[in-house]
Amino acid sequence: QVHLVESGGGLVQAGGSLRLSCAASGRTFSASAVGWFRQAPGKERDFVASMRRSALSADYADSVKGRCTISRDHAKNVVYLQMNNLKPEDTAAYYCAADYIYYGTDPREYDYWGQGTQVTVSS
Repeated sequence: QVHLVESGGGLVQAGGSLRLSCAASGRTFSASAVGWFRQAPGKERDFVASMRRSALSADYADSVKGRCTISRDHAKNVVYLQMNNLKPEDTAAYYCAADYIYYGTDPREYDYWGQGTQVTVSS
């Protein structure tokens, strides 16, 4: 079992930046793949970014490619999502997820989830 807690969300103007953090405790976090997802009201939970356990490769949704960077610190058991040049359409609750078998973009395949952190981008 791994427990995930996101932080770093908030209200920012369009063009601004935020860094989200996801702190893990419990089971060896470094052995898991991790992902960031987001969900706007009335919409499905969408893939944002993911990183393999090795941290040697990452994948991004087309909508955030070039604006977001996922990274992880194995020593601190933390995953980050740096978001730059934010747009109003980035407004959503952002969730961190982890899985010890699956790596990919399907949120249904991730076993562990945080409670989410809200990001609101004003125009």
